[in-house]
Amino acid sequence: MPLAQLADPWQKMAVESAAESGAENGQQIVDEPMGEEDINLQTEEGTIKEIAITHHVKEGHEKADPSQFELLKVLGQGSFGKVFLVKKISGSDARQLYAMKVLRKATLKVRDRVRTKMERDILVEVNHPFIVKLHYAFQTEGKLYLILDFLRGGDLFTRLSKEVMFTEEDVKFYLAELALALDHLHSLGIIYRDLKPENILLDEEGHIKLTDFGLSKESIDHEKKAYSFCGTVEYMAPEVVNRRGHTQSADWWSFGVLMFEMLTGTLPFQGKDRKETMTMILKAKLGMPQFLSPEAQSLLRMLFKRNPANRLGAGPDGVEEIKRHSFFSTIDWNKLYRREIHPPFKPATGRPEDTFYFDPEFTAKTPKDSPGIPPSANAHQLFRGFSFVAIASDDESQGMQTVGVHSIVQQLHRNSIQFTDGYEVKEDIGVGSYSVCKRCIHKATNMEYAVKIIDKSKRDPTEEIEILLRYGQHPNIITLKDVYDDGKYVYLVTELMKGGELLDKILRQKFFSEREASAVLLTITKTVEYLHAQGVVHRDLKPSNILYVDESGNPESIRICDFGFAKQLRAENGLLMTPCYTANFVAPEVLKRQGYDAACDIWSLGVLLYTMLTGYTPFANGPDDTPEEILARIGSGKFSLSGGYWNSVSDTAKDLVSKMLHVDPHQRLTAAQVLRHPWIVHCDQLPQYQLNRQDAPHLVKGAMAATYSALNRNQSPVLEPVGRSTLAQRRGKGGKNRRRGKNENESEKRELVFKEDGQEYAQVIKMLGNGRLEALCFDGVKRLCHIRGKLRKKVWINTSDIILVGLRDYQDNKADVILKYNADEARSLKAYGELPEHAKINETDTFGPGDDDEIQFDDIGDDDEDIDDAAQPLIKTGFTHSFVSSMKRDMEPDDQVGGLFYIDILIFGTNETN
Repeated sequence: MPLAQLADPWQKMAVESAAESGAENGQQIVDEPMGEEDINLQTEEGTIKEIAITHHVKEGHEKADPSQFELLKVLGQGSFGKVFLVKKISGSDARQLYAMKVLRKATLKVRDRVRTKMERDILVEVNHPFIVKLHYAFQTEGKLYLILDFLRGGDLFTRLSKEVMFTEEDVKFYLAELALALDHLHSLGIIYRDLKPENILLDEEGHIKLTDFGLSKESIDHEKKAYSFCGTVEYMAPEVVNRRGHTQSADWWSFGVLMFEMLTGTLPFQGKDRKETMTMILKAKLGMPQFLSPEAQSLLRMLFKRNPANRLGAGPDGVEEIKRHSFFSTIDWNKLYRREIHPPFKPATGRPEDTFYFDPEFTAKTPKDSPGIPPSANAHQLFRGFSFVAIASDDESQGMQTVGVHSIVQQLHRNSIQFTDGYEVKEDIGVGSYSVCKRCIHKATNMEYAVKIIDKSKRDPTEEIEILLRYGQHPNIITLKDVYDDGKYVYLVTELMKGGELLDKILRQKFFSEREASAVLLTITKTVEYLHAQGVVHRDLKPSNILYVDESGNPESIRICDFGFAKQLRAENGLLMTPCYTANFVAPEVLKRQGYDAACDIWSLGVLLYTMLTGYTPFANGPDDTPEEILARIGSGKFSLSGGYWNSVSDTAKDLVSKMLHVDPHQRLTAAQVLRHPWIVHCDQLPQYQLNRQDAPHLVKGAMAATYSALNRNQSPVLEPVGRSTLAQRRGKGGKNRRRGKNENESEKRELVFKEDGQEYAQVIKMLGNGRLEALCFDGVKRLCHIRGKLRKKVWINTSDIILVGLRDYQDNKADVILKYNADEARSLKAYGELPEHAKINETDTFGPGDDDEIQFDDIGDDDEDIDDAAQPLIKTGFTHSFVSSMKRDMEPDDQVGGLFYIDILIFGTNETN
């Protein structure tokens, strides 16, 4: 993609109104007239002049024209141009995908014509790994064409808007690559002047590419200044706002604004209108969020210097000042430039032509490049020398990616084309709680596929789609071919698994040896290790989700399928936050509702290995076993490895099984350790004689099916007094010890019990002073959630966006309780049936510390009556736990606390079920 959609000049209002109305909404500001001062501006920047460009044509390349590009999709469209996804159809780079930016000369004002020529000139000069590359530039009588990199990862703004805040490690990576890109521009005498997340694109690996040079200024050395008032107001440096002239140092102020926004989810200077925002930039005192590391705070302070001469990066050493700062102490700048450091985020881009990150309003349109109206003769003279062919090195030419566009590929959320338009639906393959899988035939090619049809009202398929797009190219992960969305259902078209389930095939196989079992486990574990290395856990590795793509039975044909429960790890401690388990393949720590990580997948593989070797499962004896019996056996961690069918199994196999099924996830083997185990490493030395296994595959499958059915039953939430909850009872028992100042039982204190979205709860502790998470618990009916952690720094809390917070002083156990009733949210939940009909909705104003209605009591939670009294208003209101995101966005100094504090966050009356 050549430029972010929101950053394109044609994505704004008409040029003549952009300076007025666009600015009021924080949009891009074009160069503005400045009265008498504007005379110099016009002389410096507005003069129409021809800039002759020598053509650079590499041998084997020819001068480009529109006929050499096939239009595939519309990526963006505005008042005077479009951006297309195109494929080169001739020349040495045939079949290469590009983004083609097309501008109509007749609709470009003089100022915009100069900018377009300037953007083309800058792109010709620039060749940098973190700046978008211009491959061709040419013109017809009515249009201008820029052929640029097609970047499939979308823009940084899209990711920022989804995740609210990045981690400091994320920010460090993006800022480091951005610093190198800006330094390269500055070395060419270019001021970028429009730095914002929308103009920072991501390639398929997750590296940044700086784009949109329409507002950049050429030919500026350290002694000269530019005087244009241009860019996006919130990102402007003070010297740009006051129009006293600016240098390349202005980019480093914008660099700081971007850093602040990525770290906090908010802009540092943003008023209710353009005028107030500009005043804040010039005069307002910025409160530094205390949850940021000292290094991050230091860098921000050094970038936010209103005197540009004192700003970091403005000195004689330039970018070296920034690179030497302690915030970047862990960055190897040489490796970074060579793109040898792995990005923190890999965009979900499956095939080269995917456009999942582009606005479906545009991509659903039929790509058509209409003839342009010829402009005036003078305007045509302006663009003499516009044509350009990039010089490519031999290495670059040889390494150029060659791709073919799959004609049947459709885009997620594209409602104009229905799934049944392209596919004929056949019989069911499998039915689950949230989806059904069917065989289907592609009408155009008559090829067979499988389609997973997901009910969006029951499960959000976004995570599954992203994982398949990112990692489906692995040879042993099912390949996603197509995605459709009709509003109610999402259709995931995948390769058809003609070989059936792994366990079915193995159990039916009369002759099966340890050597064969080792080869099977090797293939699966290698795939799982690959996923774990990418921060992905499957969490549902039951045998029915491991299949053969064909009838050969070769380990290479194994595919891991169904990523409906999979998650991409984001917590710093590596723990998953949403308990999810299936039948026999659930790890014991999940049963205890503790945090768990990739060890769950190893547990499931251990159960699979156990079953392959013996013909029965370790914890279920048959279809009549009750869920309680199975769960009790799993929780005890006891299983047999001796006698009966185990007599024919080698000791090394037993050793591996025991270590993969260890009840303690911290002592369980990792995927990498499994691959280094002798039973895997010395596979060729394993016995080839037939294993003595139970020959009752129907019994094994029956036991599994009964367990899955029992555990997957949806239970309706029951609203009862909070005092009856197990958590309240546990807190009541421990309260006396706390009042006497005694230490709590260490195991109780360290217990981590996570529910869905628990990651957000844990993030609160990190945000508020980088405190240490000590406990996160909730009771069985999901009525009460409790977070406990220690704060060791002063923290700023926006009291208006926290549902119920008790700040407990470590010495006197006093607690201030802040309540906020969200009646609108409660009404919404009730309307959708997520609250019982008898739930009452109270209309209550927000209040916080210092208000007359403030509730205060000692030892919050140590007395059941106190908990009950505090909880009842919230129970009637029907709160959910969606406060963390707004808290991140609205962090303001409404209330200051300091010293050593416990923070207790109590959330009552949640009514959702998994």
